[in-house]
Amino acid sequence: MCGIVAYIGNKEACPILIEGLKKLEYRGYDSAGVAILNGDLKIIKKKGKVAKLEKLLNEHSHDTIHKIGIAHTRWATHGKPNDINAHPHISGDGRLAIIHNGIIENYMSIKKALMERGHEFISETDTEVLIHLIEEVQSTQDITLEEAVRVALKQVVGAYAIVVIDKNEPDKLVGAKLSSPLVFGIGEDECFLASDASPIIKYTNKMIYLEDGEVITVHRDGKYEIRTLDNELLDPQIQELELKIDELEKGGYSHYMLKEIFQQPITVAESMRGRVNSDEGWAILGGMSQHIGRIANSDRIIMTACGTSWHAAMIGEYLLEDLARVSTEVEYASEFRYRNPIINENDFIIGLSQSGETADTLAAIKLAKSKGALIYGMVNVIGSTIARETDCGSYIHAGPEIGVASTKAFTSQVTVLTLMALYIGHYKKLIPEDYFRKLLTELESIPSKIARILAKDEQIKFIAGEIKNASNALYLGRGYNFPVALEGALKLKEISYIHAEGYPAAEMKHGPIALIDMYMPVIVLATNKSAYEKLVSNIQEVKARNGVVIAIVTEGDVQIKEIADYTIEIPETEEPLTPLLSVIPLQLLAYHIAVMRGCHVDQPRNLAKSVTVE
Repeated sequence: MCGIVAYIGNKEACPILIEGLKKLEYRGYDSAGVAILNGDLKIIKKKGKVAKLEKLLNEHSHDTIHKIGIAHTRWATHGKPNDINAHPHISGDGRLAIIHNGIIENYMSIKKALMERGHEFISETDTEVLIHLIEEVQSTQDITLEEAVRVALKQVVGAYAIVVIDKNEPDKLVGAKLSSPLVFGIGEDECFLASDASPIIKYTNKMIYLEDGEVITVHRDGKYEIRTLDNELLDPQIQELELKIDELEKGGYSHYMLKEIFQQPITVAESMRGRVNSDEGWAILGGMSQHIGRIANSDRIIMTACGTSWHAAMIGEYLLEDLARVSTEVEYASEFRYRNPIINENDFIIGLSQSGETADTLAAIKLAKSKGALIYGMVNVIGSTIARETDCGSYIHAGPEIGVASTKAFTSQVTVLTLMALYIGHYKKLIPEDYFRKLLTELESIPSKIARILAKDEQIKFIAGEIKNASNALYLGRGYNFPVALEGALKLKEISYIHAEGYPAAEMKHGPIALIDMYMPVIVLATNKSAYEKLVSNIQEVKARNGVVIAIVTEGDVQIKEIADYTIEIPETEEPLTPLLSVIPLQLLAYHIAVMRGCHVDQPRNLAKSVTVE
């Protein structure tokens, strides 16, 4: 969940580290800190966002140039966000410093043992315990830093990505990884370690993604070695990453979230590029083609995910059962992995994660893999852990998503899931050819239809202003639009801090209707042809109780316009494709409400982009 970046080379480290932290701040922004080394070990850290740390650093003039350093931006797990609990943490003798992403589960037992040996602790963190453990190993066994790290980590239970420096060995960095991401960047006469590629890509596109249980030692002269915890020397492959720096910038938009909402005509098109052709009448996912027979004949499909990806998976369930006629289940990864699920060799397991690093989803697919099921990854970040752990998979090609509240990744996931359902359904000859081609044609038209909805931004902004002071909101949908209602409610909760719930429209009468009054806006997704009259009845039930109705309707709708307080029209499309359109006004609505309420849209309180810890 936290962001880590480290540098060793011939340049001044601090500017590179601060710039890197700004790129990683979407991973955590409770506090930030740096440790820089040049003869002496200097640590500067501060509660709050990276800008506060940068200001503090500017107040400290440095007489010497620091060419090695580590830096961290925190999302708190153990201990409150404050200056003391901020990273880096130092050893008791002041010799070592560490930055850490993850959770050390057995830290209390280790801490107790270390205290009995005279160690004293000043923070509430598990990370400080780890650096004291490394210190204890190093001092009692008189071994190098990398050896001490390996020995110490063999005593640790939990997840970690760490980087350690030693003022007595000032020409090296030591990093290690287990269930939290760590990437090594190889530049010209300089090297980097970071949580992901974003702080590195400006300097190099040559990367090595560390695997679980690996420890890397990086020397100032550019040499490096990677070993297992058992000291086995490895020879990993260097990857050349294709990522443009301008993809990581706001590009003139007020917020990353707004930029990413408006990118969706492009990102949805990218998600289907080379995968669909309506003229020739085919849809295919290369990651599936080698296993299509096994997949099509699976007993069932299980999709496992968290948050927004879980909502995309729910839409996938509707698509796969409707178009491919495969029994499909959607599981919260955090529950799936702990409830002793029944998994068979003839099951097809799909793990969805924007980052490809979501801890619960990763653990769930590892569990399913151990049972012999075929594992498929659907991720956005190339080279991510889930992409490497799965048997096959597809990238969604949404490009870097910086805003904590996912938008373009959601529509890209739904696009790829649509292609999957079409591919399997057509392979099994379950979709009539004329309907199949109609769906392909409609799918190819979705990007332009999204652009038409985005052109209504000012109208949606006006509606946002009418309900921005609400304390609660209810989102209703049926069929394909029920998961969209859940996603719309999540977006509002995440960034505006308004309590919101998504419900199947018919379930409103089974509880939520008790909450409806003139202060409760109800957002109704009313584009379903198959249940249109029932949705009209739901709206009338809300209006009978003085509820304020905002309806998402198909262009040209007349009946709902007459009874709803506000309507937002979206272009007509085939019902299985409606989520790709109906979600867009909900994203804009949440965005504008959050801005009007003065909320920090890209970095909402208590949230981080990539949940790499349980």
